[in-house]
Amino acid sequence: MSTPSPWTAPETTAVLKVPTDGDDKYSRGVVGMRTGSEEFPGAAVLGVEAAWRTGVGMVRYLGPRRAADLVLQRRPETVTAEGRVQAWVVGSGTSSATRTPAETAAVRTILTGGVPVVVDAGALDLVVAASALTGDCAPLVLTPHDREHAALRERLGLAASSDRERAALETAAVTGAVLLLKGATTLIATPSGTLRSVTAGVAWLAAAGTGDVLAGILGALLAGAPDRPADAAAGAAWLHGRAGAAASARHAGGPVVALDVADAVAAVVGELVSER
Repeated sequence: MSTPSPWTAPETTAVLKVPTDGDDKYSRGVVGMRTGSEEFPGAAVLGVEAAWRTGVGMVRYLGPRRAADLVLQRRPETVTAEGRVQAWVVGSGTSSATRTPAETAAVRTILTGGVPVVVDAGALDLVVAASALTGDCAPLVLTPHDREHAALRERLGLAASSDRERAALETAAVTGAVLLLKGATTLIATPSGTLRSVTAGVAWLAAAGTGDVLAGILGALLAGAPDRPADAAAGAAWLHGRAGAAASARHAGGPVVALDVADAVAAVVGELVSER
């Protein structure tokens, strides 16, 4: 197996959808987010904030009332009504243990729909169920960390493995999904066997909520480039790492919180766009 190829700044720039005079909010990309829960409403706020800061044309948020209220308080431009989207983000800030049957049905419908889906955290358990229920799935980008990846592999009937690169490629091949395996070095594996890597910009990113920020960035990129899920995944990981480093730099290299990272994304995008 070859060494994964590092993802670069120019490749990230190429996946960004920069608006032109002819664009409107719909043509720039609409991302739907079914995230957050009564227990973890902040995940919804973080993901929505990150999606907006990445440059998407519209964010639709569908979730619990408490989370929706907090989202609108932070980002009143968010739409909380159903409608057309170019990509979905599901699972951030949710738990399979507390998910209601109605929510499970709604997420399964998304997973078997026609637009690409970022599957995070509490929705990862439904990836196998969706594949078993139908032979058909939406294009998926799975975003587990190492422990979630191990649990996913167990549900898939795959053997435990300490080889992250080999395991990532195997999971991608078995699920038919792009796998973004989070960590200090994030791996992006495709079903066809391509493997890319992104090294985190700063170790302070190992903090609660930063994964929700990554999911929001990825959802925004995927809405703008729905036919390039692997590129969107790698670009999101790169932006996330660079935003973390920029946020830390504001505090003399000190610790960051997730909302700092989300807030820093827009400046990172601006730097990339200004250089191309």
